[in-house]
Amino acid sequence: MKLFSSALVSLLLAALWAETQGRSFRSPYTTCCYPEMFIQDAIPAFFIKSYRQTLPNCTRKAVLVELQRGKKVCVDPKAAWFQKYLQRKNQTSSRL
Repeated sequence: MKLFSSALVSLLLAALWAETQGRSFRSPYTTCCYPEMFIQDAIPAFFIKSYRQTLPNCTRKAVLVELQRGKKVCVDPKAAWFQKYLQRKNQTSSRL
């Protein structure tokens, strides 16, 4: 019985671990960006609903951008088009 219980607990723990490792970007728990999540093309400003920096412990610096229809993508924070977007956004908010 102890062997069965140990095996069951091990299986459950392995399933939970696999679940956390396989979370998609759409999950609210995703906080880092991986190479396949990045887009290279500029996003028109009116498509951007919100954005936030990834956590400092992530291996790649990135910005998580949420688009108007809910899709989320990763952007290089040093990309020229994103820097221009931030400048325009800061100018607009400073005028208010």
